[in-house]
Amino acid sequence: MSWILGSLIFWAVAIVLNIRLSRSDVAGKGVAVPVIFGLTILVLWEGMVRGFEVSPVLLPPPSAIFTTFFAKMDVLWVDLVQTFFKGALTGYVIGCGSAILIAIAVDRSPFLQRGLLPVGNFIAALPIVGLAPIMVMWFGFDWHSKAAVVVAMVFFPVLVNTVQGLQATDAMSRDLMRTYATGYSGTLMKLRLPAAMPFIFNGLKIATTLALIGAIVAEFFGSPIKGMGFRISTEVGRLSLDMVWAEIVVAAILGSGFYGLVALLEKRMTFWHPSQRG
Repeated sequence: MSWILGSLIFWAVAIVLNIRLSRSDVAGKGVAVPVIFGLTILVLWEGMVRGFEVSPVLLPPPSAIFTTFFAKMDVLWVDLVQTFFKGALTGYVIGCGSAILIAIAVDRSPFLQRGLLPVGNFIAALPIVGLAPIMVMWFGFDWHSKAAVVVAMVFFPVLVNTVQGLQATDAMSRDLMRTYATGYSGTLMKLRLPAAMPFIFNGLKIATTLALIGAIVAEFFGSPIKGMGFRISTEVGRLSLDMVWAEIVVAAILGSGFYGLVALLEKRMTFWHPSQRG
């Protein structure tokens, strides 16, 4: 009961502290409030698991997860390189890059717009659990098949957002470019692509989470003896839930960092947009 009581007291104190911080003008409260909230969740988790004596097979305490995290950093690093840098990141770059290029072609050609967008919608609707085994059979058990799954997952969101962004310029701006006798390429580079950047980055941010999820799930259907998805499926079979949660922690940190990096790039490249002001 001492664990439960202690965690509840910490939770109550943290709530009061967060309320006072959010209402104050203290510098750095934008970082302090979510950090305190996250620590509160961890303390409550630890206290409840230990207080109610929950089996570690069902839910290990955060202390056991972080002990495994630091003890198995060499294994986690190998899995991270295999899943993220080889599979997710490669598929992300190929899928997003090709989607932007094809979106420009689709915007240029009404025929492609009527033909390719329904095909892209069809591919996006394919379930990953059905697509991943096929990609493994086509591209092998290494990271190439995972990258192919990621390409299929990120392609359509970026394509749709880019096409919508390229059509977002107003008629007055387009008339002004025609007044200056600017051709299609000049209008594209100086007007339409800059105006489409907020839409493109919306697609890129959505694709960050899809890429990591796709690479991890694809490894469930065939992988060499490394990778985050392989490790999760293997350790679940061995009932080593602390290692499974350690992989989840890595995926959460990695996904948040990847999303934040793209969001920071968006802020730098679209500083002129009203959504980035202030």
